[in-house]
Amino acid sequence: MARRPRRMGLWLAGIEGFALSMGLILAIGPQNIFVLRQGLLRSHVFAVCLVCSLSDALLISAGVLGLGSVLAGIEGAELLVSVAAALFIGGYGVMRVRSAMDPVGMSVGDDEAMALGPTIGTALAFTFLNPHVYLDTVLVIGGAASRYSVDDRVAFAVGASLASFLFFFALGYGAGRLSSVLDRPESWRAIDMGIACVMFVIAGAIAYPVL
Repeated sequence: MARRPRRMGLWLAGIEGFALSMGLILAIGPQNIFVLRQGLLRSHVFAVCLVCSLSDALLISAGVLGLGSVLAGIEGAELLVSVAAALFIGGYGVMRVRSAMDPVGMSVGDDEAMALGPTIGTALAFTFLNPHVYLDTVLVIGGAASRYSVDDRVAFAVGASLASFLFFFALGYGAGRLSSVLDRPESWRAIDMGIACVMFVIAGAIAYPVL
């Protein structure tokens, strides 16, 4: 006999979705690091935070609607996404190493010259080329929401999406408060090298299981 969806209060479902999403999003990843760096630079912060938040909300909604089971049935999808993500993230790490090696390229003013379009494109790439984003939003959050009734699933998705909005805007604008302290070539050299190391580790972790 099929198990009936679990029924709980809308507020409780929303709170559970918020808590689960916040717990998952706190993990260090390329998307979070990119938002942090844009915040430190005070460069297109609102647009980047909004794009990342809306992207997460879209993926969370897709997961709650059952997209995870559809993706799992597509042969080769995991390999394709993993390879593309590893190449992109590794390439971004190389860019950060080059920036760290060039003192002129580390000032805030120079980085702000990056246009809005490429900045948004980079944020979207970090979001949709990262297989861990699909694991967290589509599979984990979607799987957790599948236990509940339709109304509760909507509340669950709203709570999970709200956590994403709160986190990204807090990270982006919170980092901006540190920009005046870190507005020195030596500071940006350390930041860029640290970001590069994290990116290389993430790229390796993504590529290793599928190669």
